[in-house]
Amino acid sequence: MAAGPGARRGSSAVGVVLRLGLLGAVLGTARTAVYFREQFLDGGGWQKRWVSSESRPDLGTFRLSAGRFYGDPVRDRGLQTSENSKFYAISSRFKPFSNKGKTLVIQYTVKHEQKIDCGGGYIKIFSSDLDQKNLSGTSPYYIMFGPDICGSETKKVHVILNYKNKLHPIKKPIRCKVDGYTHLYTLIIRPDQTYEVKIDNEVAALGDLEDDLDFLPPRKINDPAVKKPSDWDDRAHIDDPNDVKPEDWDEPEYVMDTSDEKPEDWDRAVHGEWSYPMVKNPLYKGEWKPRQIDNPNYRGVWPHPQIDNPHYSPDCNIYSYENIGAIGLDIWQVRAGTIFDNFLITDDEDYAEDFGDETWGETKDPEKEMNLKQAEEEQQRQRVTEEENFEQWFKKKREGKRESQKDRIMKSPVEKEEF
Repeated sequence: MAAGPGARRGSSAVGVVLRLGLLGAVLGTARTAVYFREQFLDGGGWQKRWVSSESRPDLGTFRLSAGRFYGDPVRDRGLQTSENSKFYAISSRFKPFSNKGKTLVIQYTVKHEQKIDCGGGYIKIFSSDLDQKNLSGTSPYYIMFGPDICGSETKKVHVILNYKNKLHPIKKPIRCKVDGYTHLYTLIIRPDQTYEVKIDNEVAALGDLEDDLDFLPPRKINDPAVKKPSDWDDRAHIDDPNDVKPEDWDEPEYVMDTSDEKPEDWDRAVHGEWSYPMVKNPLYKGEWKPRQIDNPNYRGVWPHPQIDNPHYSPDCNIYSYENIGAIGLDIWQVRAGTIFDNFLITDDEDYAEDFGDETWGETKDPEKEMNLKQAEEEQQRQRVTEEENFEQWFKKKREGKRESQKDRIMKSPVEKEEF
């Protein structure tokens, strides 16, 4: 496959590695910890670092591919799902670490070039004791993050965190990208218990972990000792006491259709006594209700007094995990073709943003250019095919007309002679 438009034809995987190495040197290795980084730049070497699950015999297989269109044929290669209607499970291990007292940044790119109709594009972060050979949907995990698409209803970014062996999804809706291009997804979890979700290095959601995920009981609850006053009127509207039901309002919903006649073959012994069928009454107006007016005694919604929740206990370590040691893909896809690439786990937000710019940021535009060029070429091929088909149809029609005229000419003398 030819290189994409705008691709750096003189660049190489080694050059990319050197440039990214220089990036790390500029940022300073003393303050930046890169726990995991995977770009699949060494060809088939990824198979030594990633372990395919054997939890079930019919799991789908991953292959290394840049897809049908790309910005760079080497830099855009990643793990691609290759079989429709399959579960996939694969993982890679790294040196265990704890994010206690540190920022945790999880980042990767995903491309649904097949315009996915239903399937996951998310990743999972596991503890170091993950059984990689038996990775499945039942394997315990710390964090699940990334896009999930299914039909017209589900187009969201998952943020699910494990707290005390219970999974807690984010309550905020975060919409994922639904086109067929590569996108960069970033999750940041900070020691101050705030989080941030970025898509293509732009903030998509942020907030406080405790507020946006139900880790803990609420800080405040309604005071059970206080009840709403009996004279508190919280009805915004009431029936108009001056409104009166019209005298001709009451009509039955169904009436007999007296225009119908009993069938001549009606058998009373078989069907019983014949009666006129019931039809919808055109005069029926439904149940009468008086019109509504503003309630002059309306006092608004009663504010139930709040008290401290005796069951609430703050936890300053919601954000932290011990022995983080594996990353994996555990997904289902109806239509395969998704490509996962540029995995990064670090403690440095700036490093992650620069890494995203150095990878996804430099190939996203050439990728779009290549896709558009391919689309234009396909349209041109379709036009040529349509023209050729029309010419063939027109030629056959013209030949058929000539044969028809020839037959008429040959038949004409016979007809005259017979006459």
